[in-house]
Amino acid sequence: MPEQKETEAKTNFIYTMIKEDLEKGALGESPVHTRFPPEPNGYLHIGHAKAILLNYSLAKTFNGLFNLRFDDTNPVKEEQEFVDSIIEDIRWLGADWGERLFFSSDYFETKFEFALRLIRAGYAYVCDLDPDQVRAYRGTLTEPGKESPFRERPVEENLDLFERMRKGEFPNGSRVLRAKIDMSSGNLNMRDPVLYRILHSSHHRTGDQWCVYPMYDFDHPFSDVLEGITHSLCSIEYSDHRPLYDWIVDRAVELFPEVVKYRSRQTEFARLNLTYTVMSKRKLRRLVEEGHVNGWDDPRMPTIAGLRRRGVTPEAIADFQEKVGVSRADSTADLALLDYCIRQDLETRTPRLMAVLDPVRVVITNWPEGKIEDLEMENIPGDEEAGTRMVPFSGEIYIERDDFMEDPPKKYFRLAPDREVRLKSAYIIKCEEVIKDENGTVSELRCSYDPLTKSGADNSGKKVKGVIHWVSAAHAAPVRVNIYDNLFTAENPEEAEEGDFTSQINPHSLLVLDNVLAEPAAAEAIPGSRFQFLRKGYFYLDPDAAETGKPVFNRTVPLRDSWAKKQKS
Repeated sequence: MPEQKETEAKTNFIYTMIKEDLEKGALGESPVHTRFPPEPNGYLHIGHAKAILLNYSLAKTFNGLFNLRFDDTNPVKEEQEFVDSIIEDIRWLGADWGERLFFSSDYFETKFEFALRLIRAGYAYVCDLDPDQVRAYRGTLTEPGKESPFRERPVEENLDLFERMRKGEFPNGSRVLRAKIDMSSGNLNMRDPVLYRILHSSHHRTGDQWCVYPMYDFDHPFSDVLEGITHSLCSIEYSDHRPLYDWIVDRAVELFPEVVKYRSRQTEFARLNLTYTVMSKRKLRRLVEEGHVNGWDDPRMPTIAGLRRRGVTPEAIADFQEKVGVSRADSTADLALLDYCIRQDLETRTPRLMAVLDPVRVVITNWPEGKIEDLEMENIPGDEEAGTRMVPFSGEIYIERDDFMEDPPKKYFRLAPDREVRLKSAYIIKCEEVIKDENGTVSELRCSYDPLTKSGADNSGKKVKGVIHWVSAAHAAPVRVNIYDNLFTAENPEEAEEGDFTSQINPHSLLVLDNVLAEPAAAEAIPGSRFQFLRKGYFYLDPDAAETGKPVFNRTVPLRDSWAKKQKS
């Protein structure tokens, strides 16, 4: 991960808050301590990257600590695959948690003891209402809730029932442990929220040891307390949960002081929303399970794994997050801004390569028979340290089909009958004959070249405006190319008229080109390499592609900069 700029943190309100806390000694002897607490029920997406980079950069800026803690309290949806993918993604982003990798399940015994103490103190009770009844008793935003008929159960009865819940004596949904707070509260989250539920399901770490599992609103604040988290940063939708967070923390301080490292405090920031994208893990899971995409790491997905497989770098993601910024107000970032950051990151460090995506053969009729000429090309324009490469040139080459037109418009400067064009780093050629197949499609162009027009040694005095790329037919490397477009046609798929975001899926989001021809370096490239295909965009040699017998390149981003164009308009 690139070093976070100090000015980045200073410009957001959370940095200012932490700085003020330190200046007035509010943390005492505690260091600034942040955490990222993902639930292992899916792959992380770029919205999570915002939270990861924010938490990690703040801890780093203030010489504090950063934890990675898995909120693994729902065994029905959680898998080891997701744990492994999350660890890989966060490492790839560059965040370092050191030895501070934790799981909520590490604290299950301590949390159960805390729940027992809440019961003994009269702060919690076992409720026999079913889920529908609990919702009905909760009331509405305009009407107060109604107390459960089990709210005043004797403490000893509650303790007995809760222990029996743990032992697995009751079926799922038959009983829950609820906090006893205020059923008339204006905040629905404070109306006796559920703290524990019964789940007869094997856990990916603890197996069948537990039959009761804590709810997020109970588990999250208490885990923060146990770990000494000073600043619990979460997205804005949890702002209504903050009073309950504080209630749990206060009860921990009161009833379980021996485990309290610090009285943690919650602060919310706006989540990242992105155009032409869904950012709900539940919706992303549906895309995967229903086969709309080819897995969680499909390059069309906004997952970190998908972005990585598309060839996006962690530096580009960090730059994007910096430009989006940190605020309290929700907003939607333009997908074009992400593409801009990716393009800016790759422009000065990605070697160039010639690849013809839609080839048409060109025969140079006056080229000496059997002659092969090695032409020198720069790897990265303007970067001498990047060096040069030698590319073979012969009397038969391939050019892009759309670099030729039989009847070109006035401002078309590429190849046409009786017109000249320069081949990149090679010679000027002139089209003299067009050959078509039985369907009337151009199958071959016959051209002549001017030997006095070699790039870097042109003594011909000729001036042409068009420059096109090419590959030698005898040396071309066959490759497969995946071209990606937005996964959704609507800027906000969540607002689908049909009420289903999948109705907005773009049927043309993936174009597979199986007859691409590239210069020889493509066949020798190391998987995971990045290139700019001249005039076509930035591409990534997919190390995880299925066996195809040829290299597979994923287009990371096109060269066209729609973001800059939007800023000018």
